[in-house]
Amino acid sequence: MAKNTAAYLYCVVKTARRPVVARAPDGLAGATRPETREVGRGLWLIAAEVPLAEYGPGRLEPRLQDLDWVATAAVAHEAVVEHFSRSGTATVIPAKLFTMFSSFDKAIADVSGRRAAIDRAMKRVAGCEEWGVRVTRRIGAAIPAGAAADSVSGSGVAFLAAKKAARDATAHARAAAAAAAEETFRALARRARAATSRERRPEPGTNPPILEAAFLVTTATRAKFKAEARRQSAACRAAGADLALTGPWPAYNFVGDQT
Repeated sequence: MAKNTAAYLYCVVKTARRPVVARAPDGLAGATRPETREVGRGLWLIAAEVPLAEYGPGRLEPRLQDLDWVATAAVAHEAVVEHFSRSGTATVIPAKLFTMFSSFDKAIADVSGRRAAIDRAMKRVAGCEEWGVRVTRRIGAAIPAGAAADSVSGSGVAFLAAKKAARDATAHARAAAAAAAEETFRALARRARAATSRERRPEPGTNPPILEAAFLVTTATRAKFKAEARRQSAACRAAGADLALTGPWPAYNFVGDQT
């Protein structure tokens, strides 16, 4: 390994045979092609060399402010992880974006030192895939059609009544959408091995999500999970909300801080 490079870790793979990298994506810009490094007892690193001139601390930290550059790197990282997740014969723990070591030996030593925790995480996600759900409220979905017209014409009493009706309709719509989102999480969690949701917090824009959740789903129950997601999508629509289902993904949200 060259002195002016670092070892970049994409993921840790558990499989009986050495993972095949011939058809793997190229990975990060400027990196060497992904390669395997054996940890032992069926555990492998998928890693590459990256130039310190591009990914060293002095260069990387300022570039983290460039969201377009970070997004491009994240897509390239994810493509490599997904390639090995789709093999069907391996269990994969994704590494966090920009996980690097001074050498491949340091990376192997780090993973070996956390072998027990990594094995537990591997057992938890084996035979599973991650699915994401996002529910957003449909703006204006339940506001009475005549409210806006009433608010600009007629008597002052009619104006105030229309304003109150619009406020009440908006509050009702928010409550209905929130209830549908809560039921969506409960219903899908029953079809999953594990589930987690992101705490709601103020975000830019006028319509932040009312639910962002991830579900760890066994491949054997994937069809039932997706069927339930379709049912919940219809229920959300009836409540004035939209449900978006994404996946399958590697189990990023269910492996803890193992990589």
